[in-house]
Amino acid sequence: MMEGVSAELIVLPELFNTGYLFASRDDLRELAEEIPEGQTTQALLKTAEDRGIHLVAGIAERSGDKIFNTAILVHPDRRVGTYRKAHLFMDEKTLFSPGSTPFTVWKIGAARIGMLICFDWIFPEAARTLSLGGAQIICHPSNLLMPWAQAAMITRAIENRVFIITANRIGKDQLSEKALQFTGMSQIVDPEGTILYRADADKPALGVVEIDVGRADDKNINEQNNIFQDRRPELYKLGF
Repeated sequence: MMEGVSAELIVLPELFNTGYLFASRDDLRELAEEIPEGQTTQALLKTAEDRGIHLVAGIAERSGDKIFNTAILVHPDRRVGTYRKAHLFMDEKTLFSPGSTPFTVWKIGAARIGMLICFDWIFPEAARTLSLGGAQIICHPSNLLMPWAQAAMITRAIENRVFIITANRIGKDQLSEKALQFTGMSQIVDPEGTILYRADADKPALGVVEIDVGRADDKNINEQNNIFQDRRPELYKLGF
């Protein structure tokens, strides 16, 4: 689907190369790969290098005796950035180790980006941390099952005044008696909460929009209010 597409940054879903359902942790371990040695990361590195683009993708990472739900940022100069999912969802808690990588902001060309994975959306602290760190674009590889995330990411974009790219799976994963239905509707949202692109719920899609990343550096919502300067962190605690 990427053939003929011109873009500087492409975001793929969470666990894009394995699917989301696994029979056991041993089954997952067989599919997980080391980074950057694994064949998926190597294939993405070649694509990034050949086409001069940046790619964000979600894969299962094997590191020693642990397995992480990881997002990688692949640069055309063959550098790889990683973020391990902090907030595990449902059966992920028995399959994956919780990530402890910091929320990191990377420079790609003229833009600064951060990464979240799927269920991280429900924790506003995650997006806020990236935004306070200077992220202009938050990349959000996902396998969304609940119906609220796409709407919530509009709020995340507004409250942080950043662009957010959610790349979500469509269709169904089925393993024996268990089946999971994904919500699709991948989207790109701007700092004012405008949906610049939204895919269908049930059809494969690749949407490309032009982003003026400088808009995400303006944290003013009027002449007197700046969402970061007006923060009162000294009061963000319970009083007794």
